[in-house]
Amino acid sequence: MKAIDRIMENFSERALTRFDEKNVTQLAHALQCAHQAEQAGASPALITACLLHDIGHLINPDARAAIDRGEDAEHEIRALRYLEPWFDDDVLQPVRWHVDAKRYLTATDPDYFATLSEGSVRSLEVQGGPFTPDEATAFEAIPYHADAVKLRRWDEGAKSPTAETPPIDHFRRYVEAALKPEARV
Repeated sequence: MKAIDRIMENFSERALTRFDEKNVTQLAHALQCAHQAEQAGASPALITACLLHDIGHLINPDARAAIDRGEDAEHEIRALRYLEPWFDDDVLQPVRWHVDAKRYLTATDPDYFATLSEGSVRSLEVQGGPFTPDEATAFEAIPYHADAVKLRRWDEGAKSPTAETPPIDHFRRYVEAALKPEARV
């Protein structure tokens, strides 16, 4: 099976479940995030990162139970490991750092915390809370941190039960463009 088909299959088989927001499916969240990136003129790699940033929730059968127990399921690390064979850092690193971007923004942007959904506030606690000033400075030195921050802002704005987006097949071209050459066959 081609990489693109395997990735898309995860969405068709698993993403119709609700995630940490009451009325939004994983698929709707991913599509809203990718659509916002597309509307902002983001690169195919960043649009792909937005689409796939929470795939770690889909591939982890214990993700929901971990959240219910108040534990960090480290979905960003699971996503990174899953996606590594097929993508380069321009996709992987924004996915990897999008949780830390939330911690960064809550520490550095006084208005950001008010934009967090109930689920994001709950997960922020188990993910370590806002960064300290030293942690924020260290985060700014990480390659792709700026893309992770963009992804995080779109992520937070991608939780509407009524938002209209293109279907997943619309984003397939971005995912294909972002694949490593050897993963395209």
